[in-house]
Amino acid sequence: MVVGEFVQNRQLIIVGGGPGGYNAAIRAAQLGLEVTLIEKEDLGGVCLNTGCIPSKALTHAAAQYASIPHLKEMGIQTEATRFEWSSFIEYQKKIVTGLQKGVEALFKANKIEVIKGTATFMSENRIGVDSGHHYEMYQYENALVATGARPVMPSGISRAEEKIIYAEELRNLNGVPGHLVVCGSDYIAIETAMAFRNLGADVSLICSDDTFGLDESIARELQRVYKKAKIKLFKNAELLEAEAGGEAVTITLQSVKEKITLDADVMVFTDNYQPNTNELGLEFIKVHLDDEGYIVVNEYGETSVPGVYAAGDCTIGMRLASKAIKQGKVAAEHIGGLSSAYSLALVPQVIHSTPPIATVGWTEKEAKEQGFEVKTGQFAMGGNGFASLSGQKEGLAKMVIDAKTDLLLGVHMMGAGAAEMISTGTLALEMAARDEDLSYPVYAHPSLSETWLEAVEQATGKAIHLPPARRKETATS
Repeated sequence: MVVGEFVQNRQLIIVGGGPGGYNAAIRAAQLGLEVTLIEKEDLGGVCLNTGCIPSKALTHAAAQYASIPHLKEMGIQTEATRFEWSSFIEYQKKIVTGLQKGVEALFKANKIEVIKGTATFMSENRIGVDSGHHYEMYQYENALVATGARPVMPSGISRAEEKIIYAEELRNLNGVPGHLVVCGSDYIAIETAMAFRNLGADVSLICSDDTFGLDESIARELQRVYKKAKIKLFKNAELLEAEAGGEAVTITLQSVKEKITLDADVMVFTDNYQPNTNELGLEFIKVHLDDEGYIVVNEYGETSVPGVYAAGDCTIGMRLASKAIKQGKVAAEHIGGLSSAYSLALVPQVIHSTPPIATVGWTEKEAKEQGFEVKTGQFAMGGNGFASLSGQKEGLAKMVIDAKTDLLLGVHMMGAGAAEMISTGTLALEMAARDEDLSYPVYAHPSLSETWLEAVEQATGKAIHLPPARRKETATS
């Protein structure tokens, strides 16, 4: 290995080229900063290359395939339709490659320096970069860590090639498995289970709770949809062991009532992660980590060490690209001298299942735990005209409202259009909207958004497309 002779000075060094890192790099460049980004693999990180984009390509393809019966119902004949896994993988690769080239082009246009290699923090504002055949030392004015997190197997479980795998490895399969067992209680588990069921696999889902962290009304609707789709759901279950042998994976779990044994072609784990911080040398510059190794940051994305920032899955909080993007941009702006900060109180979560789920703010249970007197309104997608004509009648919209002030506390939706419509809910919560702020505007008809109007009006007894609630008759003399 060749070692560079001199320490090179850089204004801002970013370690990691995922959503947090590359958004921070571009925003910093827009502000006139000289930016160097260090990435040991491909720009875009896990999200673009093996996570968000590939997985959403899968859920989209699966949803399209599942919609074929409705096309026939409308008179659109699609004879001998089948799903071809190899063609899908090529499509998936094409999408990822196109987006990668887009990020690379943006870096070039913004004159951002990219160094391929593994970074390690040293003392005195220095970072060493090992490129495999060359080692260079850099001194920075500011640095941002955006190294993400990696999946790990639960204790006692061993990974087995194409048999016991992580969600990011599903794209490496040779085809749709006959029986897929999904183990997880997060949004990835929900997406994976329904996508592969839509593609024809038998699917079993093992989860450690019964809500997936969703509002209870949404969770009940999800369970109903799973039952209708013939997805076997093991709620509040504990995985005891999983072992790959020959052509099958043998799984033992403890359900609420009994011990159960399953045989599967493939088992996938979705929600056990560790931050990529243990080999960065952060201890040399005394960056504060929590007990699990996640980086502690303030509302500017700055760590306990002045001038050192962090963004994304390596920091405390939810594993969402939207969080990483916001943190990265705010950190860049703070470094650039702007008055910029963020809050993670209202981060929307989107689940690209069939139907999709989107949520922001407090659930009904959480609002009550916060001491609010709560009123709720909800409306089933089956009562919406556009949902009916498009064959997307599963799901519901629910509003959680403070009964005393009419202040909106949470928006929860399962159904067509949820992923795009939730931004309106986030904006309403950020602007401290009340129920009248959502019921006053004129809604387009027919449209999926009318489910929100009906849900808000149901909370105040004004919903048109719901029967009146039963009231006890009061006797008069």
